[in-house]
Amino acid sequence: MTLGTGAGSGRADQEQARKTAQGLSHLSGFGNQHSSEAVPGALPVGRNSPQRAPLGLYAEQLSGTAFTEPRAHNRRSWLYRIRPSAAHPRFRRTGNGSLRSAPFTEAEPDPNRMRWNPLPDPPQGTDFVDGLWTLGGNGDAAQRSGMAVHLYAAGASMTDRVFCDSDGELLILPERGGLLLHTEFGLLRAEPGHMALIPRGVRFRVVLLEEQARGYICENYGQPFTLPELGPIGANGLANPRDFMAPVAAYEEDGADRPVEVVNKFCGNLWTARYDHSPLDVVAWHGNHVPYVYDLRRFNVMGTISYDHPDPSIFTVLTSPSDTPGLAAVDFVVFAPRWLVGEDTFRPPYFHRNVMSEYMGLIEGAYDAKAEGFVPGGGSLHNMMSAHGPDRDTFERASSAELEPQKIDDGLAFMFETRWPVIATAQALEASHLQSGYDDVWQGLQRQFRP
Repeated sequence: MTLGTGAGSGRADQEQARKTAQGLSHLSGFGNQHSSEAVPGALPVGRNSPQRAPLGLYAEQLSGTAFTEPRAHNRRSWLYRIRPSAAHPRFRRTGNGSLRSAPFTEAEPDPNRMRWNPLPDPPQGTDFVDGLWTLGGNGDAAQRSGMAVHLYAAGASMTDRVFCDSDGELLILPERGGLLLHTEFGLLRAEPGHMALIPRGVRFRVVLLEEQARGYICENYGQPFTLPELGPIGANGLANPRDFMAPVAAYEEDGADRPVEVVNKFCGNLWTARYDHSPLDVVAWHGNHVPYVYDLRRFNVMGTISYDHPDPSIFTVLTSPSDTPGLAAVDFVVFAPRWLVGEDTFRPPYFHRNVMSEYMGLIEGAYDAKAEGFVPGGGSLHNMMSAHGPDRDTFERASSAELEPQKIDDGLAFMFETRWPVIATAQALEASHLQSGYDDVWQGLQRQFRP
């Protein structure tokens, strides 16, 4: 399969992108050793780097982990491409726009609870890269530790432009408008309700399937996301590995007569170079360092069938491990449609304080712990040991409800949970869409103690 070169814009191109997205095929499975070729015979058999790669292609390895990491953790892919990645001009610094990276030092760490409305619509012509806006994060991108929370708002596809993140992998959650992701490995379609993951160092272009697109991003500087251990759950449950979809090989024609801008995020800053060809020219590949997409509605929710309810860790889709067993650098958690049946149980999320820090967003519908103010495209930040839980209206309603089996199917919320405080950027603290009076949602929780 060959791809368009990214030239053109407008409704006709959007319609063509939608048709392309609807007809995609995929490779199934998380962490598998996949292989794919866009042209028969392009993939070498029996070796990775033959003296002459098939069809005049160049063999190149892309390593997402160190060579000597344990086999179970090792991420790498072999790419067979029209030109090697080394064939490019010098990169030069360019402006970062509203994109920020760790270490986050613009503002002091803030223990206060914060909540934001959705990003305002972007100026006309804003593409995915220009529409990146950083809320905050932790760690150090240059030390490959920690994470960042970004949002994006775009009104244009990336044309003759490609993005690459050398600092970490990008977990992308569309909230409004579908995306067609042109990657080195092929095409992926990510709609609201899907999660797309672009591994560290993989180049990609974002094409909009509607006129506007908006969503959330977790940039993970640390160990690659993996499926959590299931422990007493057993062999099945949570996110099923076979529901993760990787692309089949597809490449862009040389396009030597059309320059392509490659934007590289490196140690927190953006760098740019003008290529005389598209770097999305991989004709065949094999390995496990690959992009993928996952439908969050396929998450197999675990929960109580007696009383109380488990901790929110039971909703973990992916985790980035730390050096301490059981302590994640970052967890990606989804609150998918589910049944609540607990007897004599306060069913919404309970009041709590947590050693982890939580950024929560909403993709669609409503969140069952907040009656008002938490809307799709918005988000809340509760840093470590910050007291939070249901608002007053939710508490009163849940405390007096007649407990019958209840289906929660009108919302899709998620959480980025991290071991370190999320330090907000100056732009996040000064944003017009930062809600004032968020603390008020817990006012009116009256004394009910009756000794």
